[in-house]
Amino acid sequence: MVDKDIIRYMTRNEADMAFKKRVETVFEWVEPRDDMTILDMPCGRGFYLNMLRYVSKARLVGADLDAEVIEKARRNIGHLPGISLVRANIYDLPFPDGTFDAVILSEVLEHIDDDVGGLKEALRVLKPGAWRSITVPHANYPFWWDPINKTLESVFKTHIQHGPFAGIWANHVRLYTPEQLRSAAIGAGFEVERERAFTHHSFPFIHNLVYGFGKPLLERGALPKAMAQTADRTQFDQPDAPWYNPIRMGLAAFNWFDRGNVLDEPPGRSTVNLALKARKPPTS
Repeated sequence: MVDKDIIRYMTRNEADMAFKKRVETVFEWVEPRDDMTILDMPCGRGFYLNMLRYVSKARLVGADLDAEVIEKARRNIGHLPGISLVRANIYDLPFPDGTFDAVILSEVLEHIDDDVGGLKEALRVLKPGAWRSITVPHANYPFWWDPINKTLESVFKTHIQHGPFAGIWANHVRLYTPEQLRSAAIGAGFEVERERAFTHHSFPFIHNLVYGFGKPLLERGALPKAMAQTADRTQFDQPDAPWYNPIRMGLAAFNWFDRGNVLDEPPGRSTVNLALKARKPPTS
């Protein structure tokens, strides 16, 4: 198992408190070893793959449907050894049956119409008895994480799905209850091993601040160099910025709100994420 201090080190400049918990969960449940072959679908800009390469020599494969996103991943991690990046559809993965020792499906099921179909394809490419780690946004999310959508849902039975104010609903087909996530996994043929919900306390409007405004500014190169370096998820060993760096000051505020969060929140509590660890039956 990867030392938790290493995980904290890799995520020390992370502004998304829920992403930090997702990283902890993925590393706890996947347990990367040098002899493993691991698929990250969708790989996005390569953040999980970058961390997996930092702590192991496992063979890593990243897949994503979006060609532009794959190119961003190539720029971020294409220089690292032992990583393959491919454009692929989650319903038709270009890999033989039983290829992978583990599959990471983090923040993807909420984007696709047929979540059970996507999970069945992930089941196909897993080795019998191998594990898969899933994270999705929780339908019962905390008010302060996304006050705009929580208010719209409560009062008008609607939500914002696109644009800088989309919040937790950004480009999502659905959010999940624990029962819905479990049902999808079982319906695809998986055995459910663990379930988890995390990130209850949050800085007000943090989703809008980090993803609605901060991320576009960072990707357009609109932030001053010192701020951009501090916000860069792809660099782990650069020196920490001084305390007066605006990003560091923001991180201090976000971490203050996060200090009461735990990896396993009690059932029924509002949280940003749900996570599930599932296994392909050994006889499959």
